[in-house]
Amino acid sequence: MNSHSRSLIRSSLALRTLARTISTSPSSKPTGDISSVFPSLSGATSSPLPPRFADLKERLIRGHEREVAESWHRLLATLQYKRHELKALGSRIVPEINFYDLGDVGKRTDFRDALHKTGVAVIRSVVSEKEALDWKDLVQRYIKTNPSTKGFPTENPAVYELYWSPSQILARAHPNVLRIQAFLMSHWRSANNSALISTSNPLSYADRLRIRAPGDAKFALGPHIDGGSCERWEEHGYGLGAVYNAIMAGNWECYDPWEASCRLPVKSDLYNGPGGCSMFRMFQAWLAMSEVEDGEGHLMVCPMIKEATAYFLLRPFFSAVDNWTLENPTSSLLQGAVPANCQELNPSLHPHLGLENTMVHIPRVRPGDYVAWHCDTIHAVDKVHRGASDSSVMYIPACPLTEANAEYLARQRETFAEGLPAPDFPSSDEGESHHRGRLTPEYVMKNISMEAQRAMGLVAFPAEAKGVLEQERMVMRRANEILGFA
Repeated sequence: MNSHSRSLIRSSLALRTLARTISTSPSSKPTGDISSVFPSLSGATSSPLPPRFADLKERLIRGHEREVAESWHRLLATLQYKRHELKALGSRIVPEINFYDLGDVGKRTDFRDALHKTGVAVIRSVVSEKEALDWKDLVQRYIKTNPSTKGFPTENPAVYELYWSPSQILARAHPNVLRIQAFLMSHWRSANNSALISTSNPLSYADRLRIRAPGDAKFALGPHIDGGSCERWEEHGYGLGAVYNAIMAGNWECYDPWEASCRLPVKSDLYNGPGGCSMFRMFQAWLAMSEVEDGEGHLMVCPMIKEATAYFLLRPFFSAVDNWTLENPTSSLLQGAVPANCQELNPSLHPHLGLENTMVHIPRVRPGDYVAWHCDTIHAVDKVHRGASDSSVMYIPACPLTEANAEYLARQRETFAEGLPAPDFPSSDEGESHHRGRLTPEYVMKNISMEAQRAMGLVAFPAEAKGVLEQERMVMRRANEILGFA
């Protein structure tokens, strides 16, 4: 029997195992599109938060009121300096490294230091320009072949409700993409050495893609943070891991945005929003399929990860009308936070961030470049695309192997097989299930690398391989149990 035949047999066995073991149906999200979680895009009005949020705010800082007030004023002084720095440096503050320089220790060290400070990065030439442009051409043909494809805006979409097109599957499976995801996630650390997490085994997260035409002014996505809104303050949200406890205790300087183990128990989607992310994405990211620069529908970021996070979390405790002293009485306001939506920010609600100057453009990118930002980073896009050609990207975030992420992967695997939207995204009766040219798990099993198959939850992780660290072995064993391979 030749190696090709053995491979096909293994694939067949794995697929039969997959069919037997999938028992958890994907969670049902409301229907919608990308605007569904952004009141500023959808035009939806929001009701005031209920009184329980005032009680929550009081509990969060009880016994630390003086320390929180003092820390707030230290933070405002730091932000004043940071605003001047970012206004002067602009896009130059964003660290860059070429994929082919990852072996250069000096360049990697400089990149690491800048990444930890800013929370954002550009990795050049992760795939070739030709390959990225071919993927854009392929997905455009896929859309043309399947005119029922939905997107936002409804007329002339910029963001498509696509998750399983050939271009997206091939990009997520590309060995360079998987390598750069592991590289980026290696910059996180864990205070708990026994925490069940592996950053060297990136998982595939099925997300959308964007092809924004010149002149578009409807996909005007303002400053926001994904991964929940109210959940960041809630005890049964990010509070489960005490992620922001240092900030709430009046010691924001000791908050570590890069500590991973505290995020493992977090529930970031308490309200089942149509696009609320329940998976732990260390980095949000996209792969460029076009040239894009300032003003051309490009990404903007606020590259001060620690200070910006501390500010938007502390902002609800202070009153503008009382010269920025602690609220008295405490209100239920969480500025920009609406249940089941993303956290939005603006200069009126968050004046000390100086978003007019601190939201800087990512440097000019070319097809094949990979842009990534920490999961708490404030980001936006140009309100108007003033360029002459499309601004196109595939969203491909970097997700570590954890128990909760493996549970999500099992649900996502089912939507992959059925051609339906991934579990975190707006539901659809049909999705891509009838799309011609859609790739399937069978295709992946027969044509794509074992590493990519693992990332998609289609084959077991090598938990018993020699040289695997015990902590990594344990999380791989647990993932294999969750995915039905053990």
